[in-house]
Amino acid sequence: MKKLIAAALVGTMVLTMAGCGSKTAETTGSEASSDAAGGTLVMATNAEFPPYEYYEGENVIGIDADIAAAVADKLGMELKIEDMAFDSIIPAVTSGKADIGLAGMTVTEDRLENVDFSDTYAHATQVVIVKEDSDIASPDDLEGKKIGVQLGTTGDIYAGDIKDATVERYNKGFEAVQALTQDKIDAVVIDGEPAKVFVKENEGLKMLDEAFTEEDYAIAVAKGNDELLDKINTALGELKDSGELDKIVDKYITAE
Repeated sequence: MKKLIAAALVGTMVLTMAGCGSKTAETTGSEASSDAAGGTLVMATNAEFPPYEYYEGENVIGIDADIAAAVADKLGMELKIEDMAFDSIIPAVTSGKADIGLAGMTVTEDRLENVDFSDTYAHATQVVIVKEDSDIASPDDLEGKKIGVQLGTTGDIYAGDIKDATVERYNKGFEAVQALTQDKIDAVVIDGEPAKVFVKENEGLKMLDEAFTEEDYAIAVAKGNDELLDKINTALGELKDSGELDKIVDKYITAE
């Protein structure tokens, strides 16, 4: 429910994404099954990162959800979304409880030991959120600070490399942001697009201009499931070439 700074969409390779819930949302189907027998493609995600995945009523919507639905349609399958903690996504895929993991997940060496990844479909950044009166002006100023991250995300991974920093881990991104507003931490490291939403919805916060890191995102598939991986890559290629990927992003993100 992957999951460093200010999201940048590149060309037709678009998007981003990244815990909580354990709630099933959207579409029909039962058990995870990537073959045609079940006709259901089960997606594991973490619906806490608007505009990529979040709840509208009882349904999980957003960029990632729309991409997965478009891929499922290309495969002639129905999509079923399982919402869970971000750090539970890869275990769900490796155990067969889900067919794919789609949650702004960065391809890293550690993750490649457990799952295979599709072609990159999104280019994004991780950003730093601070209070407007903070003395933190760039990522270099995070040294020795107390930093909030979402458990299991790339923000979590890279924040641990900051010298003398204390990393506070939260199950949900908004919980880290809430801790920042309450002065329990000095900054939050999180994906760029969700960061924009959190800053907009919480008065007194701002996002640093300088990116913390830049990342590419892809869809996680169980190791050895080459047939499904090939089908997903073909579908992503078709969606990119047709301009459908751009349309999905434009639906949720407007240029400012």
